Amino acid sequence: MALEITWLGRTCFRLKGREGVIVTDPCSPESGYRLSKVAADVVTLSNRGEAQYSCVDAVTGYKRIFEAPGEYEVGGVLVTGVATRRADGRRNIAYIYELDGIRVAHLGLPAPGPVPDELKGVDILLFPAGGGNSLGGAAASDVMTSVDAHIAIPMNFATELDSGSGLDPVEKFLKESGAKPEPQPRLSVSRSQLPAELTVVLLEPRV
Repeated sequence: MALEITWLGRTCFRLKGREGVIVTDPCSPESGYRLSKVAADVVTLSNRGEAQYSCVDAVTGYKRIFEAPGEYEVGGVLVTGVATRRADGRRNIAYIYELDGIRVAHLGLPAPGPVPDELKGVDILLFPAGGGNSLGGAAASDVMTSVDAHIAIPMNFATELDSGSGLDPVEKFLKESGAKPEPQPRLSVSRSQLPAELTVVLLEPRV
C-alpha cells in the first residue's frame, strides 16, 4: 500500500498509510479552509496556541494528540517531536513520522535558520514556503536544500481560499528554487517509488 498525502490547507496534512492515519495542525474555518470532520488515529500540533493551526475539534476518531517534543508510538505509527523556534521566539514543534517504511518530516512554522540534524535526510519534507509567520522565498528554498529529502512539499502559502492571510503565493518560492511542478490533488508513493533526486511536489488544498 502506498502512503497517501493530502494537503488540507495551511500546515494541515492527512497522511494515510497501512499502519494508521495522521492529521497535522488541523486548521480552523477562520483560516479559510474547512475540514469536514476528517478522521485520524493521531493528531500532531506544532503550535498549540495558534487557533488557526490547532482546531482539534475538526478531527474525529483520534487516539492520541501530540504537542511536545519526544518519541511516541501509536499502533505502527512512530512520531518524533523536535523543538525548534518561531520567528517571534515562541516554541515550534517539528515532527518526524514513520509510516510504511517512509520517513516524513513536518516543520511546522520555524524561523529561518539551520535545520536540526534529526530532520535531515528524511524521505519526504513538508515545509512552509509563504513567508508571513515563517519561511518563505529564499529561506524556504535553503531549508529544503539542507534537509536533502527525496520529495519536498511546500505548505503555508496563500491560495484563493485564504487570500487575506498575508502569506505569499507559492510562485515566489518556486522562482527561488527553480522548480516547476504541476499542481496535483494528492501524492501516493511507496518506498520503492521515491525519486533518486530532490523533487518538488505541489499539492492543491482539498476542499
